Parts: sequence; C-alpha cells; structure tokens
Amino acid sequence: MNSFISMKDFTKKEILEILEIAKNLKCKTNNTLMSNDIVSSLFFEPSTRTRLSFTSAAYRLGGKVLGFDSPDATSLKKGETLRDTIKMTSAYSDVIVMRHPRDGAARFAEDMASVPVINAGDGSNEHPSQTLLDLYTIQEEMKGIENLKVAFVGDLKYGRTVHSLTKALSMFNCEFFYVAPDVIQIPEYILKELKEKNIKFTLVDDFKDILKEIDVLYMTRIQKERFENIDEYEQVKNVYEINKSNIIGKCKEEMIILHPLPRVDEISIDLDDTKHALYFKQASNGVPVREAMFAIALDKFEFKREKKSNEVKKNEKVICSNKNCITHFEVTENKTISKNNEKNCYYCGREVK
Repeated sequence: MNSFISMKDFTKKEILEILEIAKNLKCKTNNTLMSNDIVSSLFFEPSTRTRLSFTSAAYRLGGKVLGFDSPDATSLKKGETLRDTIKMTSAYSDVIVMRHPRDGAARFAEDMASVPVINAGDGSNEHPSQTLLDLYTIQEEMKGIENLKVAFVGDLKYGRTVHSLTKALSMFNCEFFYVAPDVIQIPEYILKELKEKNIKFTLVDDFKDILKEIDVLYMTRIQKERFENIDEYEQVKNVYEINKSNIIGKCKEEMIILHPLPRVDEISIDLDDTKHALYFKQASNGVPVREAMFAIALDKFEFKREKKSNEVKKNEKVICSNKNCITHFEVTENKTISKNNEKNCYYCGREVK
C-alpha cells in the first residue's frame, strides 16, 4: 500500500515524482479519477486548511468523503481505542486521512489499517502533506529546490511542519538556519540526523542577522496547545514578528516568506501584498499536492516505491522515552528500528535507550 506517513519513507527521486504528478493534476484535473473511491477523514485535532484541502482534492477527483472533525462526536468519547477506530473505518473506505495529537499515531494507524493511510499531522512529529506542498511552492517560485538557504523561525520544538520539511530539504543539499529561543529550539534528534548527513546548519537568536543570506524564510506560530508549561509559552509567545519595516529592503530581492498557517501575530498583514509573501499561494497549492497523494495512495498512477532495508523488531519490554508517543496510549508491539548501532522507536522515530 502507498501510505504517506513520514518524509523519511521517500527518496529524493520519489519526492520529485510526486511533485510532477501534482503539477500535472493542477494543469488538468481529472474529475473521475476517484469516482469509485471513498475517503475517511479522521481529524482528532482542529484543522482548517489541511482538512478542507484534502476534502477539496477528493471532490475535484470525483471522490466521496466521510468522517469527523472533532473526536467529541465519535465513540472515542465512550473510550474506543484508535486501534478499533482504524479497523472499522478501513472497512468503510478506500483511503484514510488522519490527524492525531499523539506522535507516531499515523505509523500505528498504518499497521492497523487495511487501506492506505495519509498522515495529516501526528502530534509534534511529522506533517508530510504540508511538506510536499511546501516543496511544491519552493520549486515553483525558486525554479528548483537544490542548494537553498532556508531559515525556520518560531516554534521549532513542537513544529511538525519544520521537522518534516527539514528531513525533506536535507535530501536537496540545503543549508538551515534555526531561529528560536532555547526552550523551543529544534530538537536535538533532528540535529543529530543532519550531522550524520553532513548537512550544514546554524542555531540563531535573531532572524535580522541572516536576512541577506537566506532564500526562504519559513515562519511558524508559537503553538500554545503544545506547551506542557504555560509559563514557558508566556515567555516566548511574542518573540518574533516580521513586518514591512524589518523585512523590505533588508532581505534578498528574491527571498520568499512561507508559513504553514494559521498565523497569529508573527506576520503583520502589511506584508501580505508584497512580492515576498507566498503563504496564501502556498496554502492553495495544497489541493493539487493532495490530489497527487490520493492518486498515488489509490494506485491511479504507476509509482514504484524503493524498499527500505531497516530492520524492524518487536520489543515488548522497550519503552519509548517520548511521553507523547502513541506507545503510551495504545497497546502496541513497541517496535524498534535498528540503525548505526542505535535503536529508534518505530512509531515516533525517537531514540530508544
């Protein structure tokens, strides 16, 4: 099955093929491609752009959509497990799109499902569909993806969009600047992966110091809902704001500003009508990209995946150290992946001691 769970599951060649399929579908949508297919849209967390653009993509390809946008209206309120929810919705549909607050929930759902699963965001872990539309936008605006200098600004600790996009852009020899206070700086396990690949990165306190260097400024919202300590959130909630006065004339002429949205106060509306602001166009690119994901998941196009050689083992006695990992909330086999003499959680990817 062609599920979309993590950007780590795809090669550079496969990513470029997905983007090409999206480009073709944007130019000529096929409104009968999914005429016999049903999508289960399972959103255990709030969403606007992701949920609606997946629904729009399905409708544009002739598909049908069922599901929910709040767990409060489901049997989860009665105590039903994610395991049982996935097994049942697999029987009702041909593909599942799921957003869930637990890291690794999408990988767990893939194991439980009898149909392809598309990860629409799992906790602070990954968001592959957002990453693909980000890459689509960068490729379209910068005429390529290779060798770019990209700055991520804001909530880099909990920002799953940042985590996924870093993993993808590292395949294209990009250089990274991570701009954040220490309490929400990029997680060490991601930096470790970059070091292993010899990818250049710099940790920065202030975006103003690097504006003349970067090609892409990727802003993110400080996510109040992810903080365990509300005092930490209060300390950093307004730490960065970009506007005309601190961007225009101070950055590269061709620099683009991206944001996964929603924004709060980190981007002033006075930037919206400038040539640098691409975040609304970026969001609209989600439709053709998610059309391509559906088409691939449902085998509407020939798409050969490279087989991974990682060794997966069941380790019932191993406990993932990530407290938000799905293994702490569902009965799992506590699988691990062995690589370079290390064990990582199969579900959320964190190192297992």
